[in-house]
Formats: sequence, C-alpha cells, structure tokens
Amino acid sequence: MKTFLDTSVLIAIFYDEHKHHEPSFELFLRQRKPTAFTAVHCLEIYSVVTRMPGKDRASPDEAMLFISDVRERLTTVALNEEEYIEMLDRALSMDIRGGAIYDFVAGCALKAKAQTIYTWNLKHFNRLGPDVASRVMKP
Repeated sequence: MKTFLDTSVLIAIFYDEHKHHEPSFELFLRQRKPTAFTAVHCLEIYSVVTRMPGKDRASPDEAMLFISDVRERLTTVALNEEEYIEMLDRALSMDIRGGAIYDFVAGCALKAKAQTIYTWNLKHFNRLGPDVASRVMKP
C-alpha cells in the first residue's frame, strides 16, 4: 500500500518531546521508498526546524541530516506547472485562501497514488474534497 507523510508528521519525528513524536516516528520507521512518499514542498521542514525558538532550534547541519533521513525513506513528489494550476483552480472552486493553499501538497499524494495520507492536520486535509478526505488518517 502506498502512503504519503505530510509536514506535520515529519516535524513531529524530529522532536522527541513533540506530543505526536512516538506515533509519527513509529510510522516513519515502517516506511520504504518504493511505497512511501512526501511532497518536495514538505522539505520545508528545514525552514521550520531552523527557526524554532530556544533549545528547539536546529542548526542547518542538523536540519540537512534530518532531510537526508527523510529522503532515504520517502520518495519526494513534485507537481508540474499544469498540476499546480489544477490545484489552484481547485482551491478557487473551494474558496480556499491564504496559507491553506499549502495543504494542497495533497495533490502530490494523489499524483503518487497514495492510498493513505498521514497528517496531524485532519481538518485541513478533509476539506480538500472526497478524493483526499477518503485517504486522510492520523499516524
């Protein structure tokens, strides 16, 4: 079965103290590249972990090591120009605005033909239509 891991799952993996760390990490360890995916955009984890406050801030080197781990287990998927426009048209038809557009990384999950989309942002993904909502699950 093909799976897709969202940024919310990847960030939880990075931080031992994160409330979703354990289930996210266990899920991550079960993934293998031929059947496990994330969006190229989910590599935004570099930005997230290197700007966290205080002791949680990762160095750029630490962030890149984590991204290497992610890329070792997960195949990254990118949308081409036409696919991005299709997702933007879909957002328009659903009146989705602002940063919520980033939830359309689900388009990468659809492109990868992932049967399950793992995220901690269920509400965000469930509003993207039945073809996405039917696949969304917590780790």
